[in-house]
Amino acid sequence: MTQAPQILLDHRLKSLRLPTVLREYGKLARQCATEGHDHVQFLARLVELEMIDRERRMIERRIKAAKFPAVKSLDSFEFKAIPALNKMQVLELARCEWIDRRENVIALGPSGTGKTHVALGLGLSACQKGLAVGFVTAAALVHELMEARDERRLLRLQKQMVGYRLLIIDELGFVPLSKTGAELLFELISQRYERGSTLITSNLPFDEWTETFGSERLTGALLDRLTHHVNILEMNGESYRLGQSKARQAARET
Repeated sequence: MTQAPQILLDHRLKSLRLPTVLREYGKLARQCATEGHDHVQFLARLVELEMIDRERRMIERRIKAAKFPAVKSLDSFEFKAIPALNKMQVLELARCEWIDRRENVIALGPSGTGKTHVALGLGLSACQKGLAVGFVTAAALVHELMEARDERRLLRLQKQMVGYRLLIIDELGFVPLSKTGAELLFELISQRYERGSTLITSNLPFDEWTETFGSERLTGALLDRLTHHVNILEMNGESYRLGQSKARQAARET
């Protein structure tokens, strides 16, 4: 009978979906009693623990929903390896105010210079700020759009993609797009224009994007929308991955 109130409390905390309160209230009650804290201090600390844990779980859900190929932060990016990249600009972008302004980011540079890492780092920062993020390669996105069109669910997919506060399109320019694929990608970016932020990484300079989209008219219209409110990250330099491989090989030979 003496355990009845605790059993009832545990049941109600589960019903209210307060797992941290359920897990911590007994230990915290004993701690507050030892330290001489009153019931208000006990409750304040308990609610704080629940809020911190709830925010952590929300961030984890946003990261999972973003479908990042890997979780990488800007803390692990070696800015010294890419001297052309403006570190202060990247750190400013990590504050995510550009997303509130519905601006875009385009990272340009050859393969291996860390464009995807920076994109993932900025995407992670956005998730931590409470923003909905989506990550997809350009080739996969076009394939998904074409498949959705064939299955008559294109409007639903477009609505989902437009709904992201930040949509990251990685590796634009690695694979030439078909006429239909290029038009579908253009349509999506047009729908997101001034409604959400888009981050694109590309191994091609702007004057070679026509090779990917196959049409000067379409490429011009696309760039007009993307670059109206844009932050450009210049990431030219030697491949960061190649540099790491050379360093490992040199270490083995010494």
